[in-house]
Amino acid sequence: MNNSVLEQQPLHVFTEKAYLDYSMYVILDRALPHIADGLKPVQRRIIYAMSELGLKNTAKYKKSARTIGDVLGKFHPHGDSACYEAMVLMAQSFSYRYPLVDGQGNFGSPDDPKSFAAMRYTESRLSAFADILLSELEQGTVDWAPNFDGTLEEPRLLPAKLPAVLLNGSTGIAVGMATDIPPHNLREVTNACIHLLDNPTADVSALCEHILGPDYPTTAEIITPREEILAMYETGYGSIRLRATYIKDDSDIIITALPHQVSGAKIMEQIAAQMQAKKLPMVTDLRDESDHENPTRLVISLRSNRVDAEEIMSHLFATTELEHSYRVNVNIIGLDGKPQVKNLRVLLQEWLTYRRETVRRRLQWRLDQIINRLHILDGLLIAYLNIDEVIKIIREKDNPKAELIKRYSLSEKQADAILDLKLRHLAKLEEIAIRREQQDLSKEKDQLEKLLSSEKQLNNLIRKELVELSDRFGDARRSPLVARQAAAALSKAQQIPNENLTIILSEKGWVRAAKGHEVDGATLTYKAGDAFLQAVKGRSQQQAIFLDSTGRTYALAAHELPSARGHGEPLTSHISPPAGAQIVSMNMPEENELFFLGSNNGYGFVAPYSELISKNRSGKQVLKVDDKACALPALSCVDLNNMYLAIVTTANHLLIIDANELPQMARGKGNKLIQLNDDELICYWFAFAKKQKLMITAGKRQVILTGADLRTYLGKRAQRGNKLPKGLPKVNGLSVE
Repeated sequence: MNNSVLEQQPLHVFTEKAYLDYSMYVILDRALPHIADGLKPVQRRIIYAMSELGLKNTAKYKKSARTIGDVLGKFHPHGDSACYEAMVLMAQSFSYRYPLVDGQGNFGSPDDPKSFAAMRYTESRLSAFADILLSELEQGTVDWAPNFDGTLEEPRLLPAKLPAVLLNGSTGIAVGMATDIPPHNLREVTNACIHLLDNPTADVSALCEHILGPDYPTTAEIITPREEILAMYETGYGSIRLRATYIKDDSDIIITALPHQVSGAKIMEQIAAQMQAKKLPMVTDLRDESDHENPTRLVISLRSNRVDAEEIMSHLFATTELEHSYRVNVNIIGLDGKPQVKNLRVLLQEWLTYRRETVRRRLQWRLDQIINRLHILDGLLIAYLNIDEVIKIIREKDNPKAELIKRYSLSEKQADAILDLKLRHLAKLEEIAIRREQQDLSKEKDQLEKLLSSEKQLNNLIRKELVELSDRFGDARRSPLVARQAAAALSKAQQIPNENLTIILSEKGWVRAAKGHEVDGATLTYKAGDAFLQAVKGRSQQQAIFLDSTGRTYALAAHELPSARGHGEPLTSHISPPAGAQIVSMNMPEENELFFLGSNNGYGFVAPYSELISKNRSGKQVLKVDDKACALPALSCVDLNNMYLAIVTTANHLLIIDANELPQMARGKGNKLIQLNDDELICYWFAFAKKQKLMITAGKRQVILTGADLRTYLGKRAQRGNKLPKGLPKVNGLSVE
């Protein structure tokens, strides 16, 4: 028969207690850092286990799997992947302001912090900075507790020499509460601690003269106003805004730093999504040129260098994570073992209380050691002064220890020390060494007793150690604090869709734009007496460049041209060419494109697209044309080094020259293209790639020039060229096969 007693209780009582127990476990033993060393239990156990393995920063690297195995097997019986991830986080220089672990291998990247290799591939050891947590561990500074199975002991806290909870910050989600503590600069924090030591009544605003604000591992700007930062430190709550930094390089915007833990790949996706949604018409290209030398280099290419880069970046700050807000909630476990949101003064004051106690315990531990040693040295000195009798007692007595204690009034420790002496220590000089050691230890003992009895001297020691640590580990602030205007997104009017367009020009000068590239201008309807002249394909964000017979160029935004649903509008409603001038060509160029400009009296040059743009209705005189001459259609130059220019005259002469022979000019008449006789003019010219075949159309006949036939007409600029075969009537077109 089972005589066990069953305990009965209401379900709501049991569940409430179980949930509260679980909540407290998560809060105290999992999610929140402790004010003393700024670590969560898993982090503390990793650091301690690595120190026990001898993995100091001067040791050889050891497989991470070995470290994690020790942590799980001895101190932290939880999931290996979560434990390894906690260790990786402490090794990532882009996650921790002052990494505690020195990793070798793939420990993730800023783009994807969780892309680290498995623990069987990586190696690790403690960083030099981990010394601030461990160097005093074996000096009686901390309390020890049994591990989960009671076979080993682990430190309850680590004896941190600096307020690590502020240096590296912390994030965690518990039950009913969370913590978000930003990282800070070591020099600023130590200066604030020293100020509080010297001025115990200092308020938060005084401390903020030293701690200017958080300091993240990234060099992105902190744009939170000063008064908001001060309010955050006053209450322990708030938010910090980080904004990416960039430089302008011609028509490119180069992003050089991203906010903390913001992925460059994600930023590229966000900007690309806006480009696909036609909300960034002034952006033509997006590239990630990040490498080892430039960890962050995102290039945004603008339509031209006239686009307002600040306006574009303001839009991107408002619509992407190039500007990111970080919640601040300084919720930590205090010295009383309870979680609480603390302001800056309370936090530093409480940590200094812990530091004083740690230093006091360290000094007391050393004092106890010295007292014990002096006690033993007193016994040894008695032995040396009576060495012959001591030796006699040891040789002749059955219980020499008891006899020594009785004869010389020694303690058990002194008697054991005498009995443990080796023969070589019986030398005459040993007595001198003992007396010297007694003197040195007595001096140190007096100093320690003074330190322990004086609060002022104890504070001076703490201050001195803080200064030394600041000199050793301190560095310059990475996150500059800059006042910036609030970001604003572009208006809808500024977000011109980036669509394919076909612009059609008629003989009478009527223009219209049709969506898509499938439109055939010859099949459209025109007004009576009018007909199709030319069509060009491009995008709505481009500009259409028109060239008239006098050599003037005009630029119109493609998206502003009338729809192709009707007959369009006269071009003269948008531009004002000189009387009698005719439009000879229309182009929709890309950025940095070059153009061949020339007149039919035999002169020409190469001009960049930027020189063809004019905001005036009356245009811009780019090509100088003689009174009796007329401008030829502008030809696009795809690759100046690999192009030919074919020129046909009214006398049926053909000259093919290398495009490189033409000068590049902003404006002017240009150089002579071909030698012309009196009253002879250029009737056609055509640019084509050197690897292409030139097709000449003359009436109904078509002749293809390639190889040796094409070389017959090759020549230098300003030469006469060769006459086309007599069988060819008047040329009326040039093209490529």
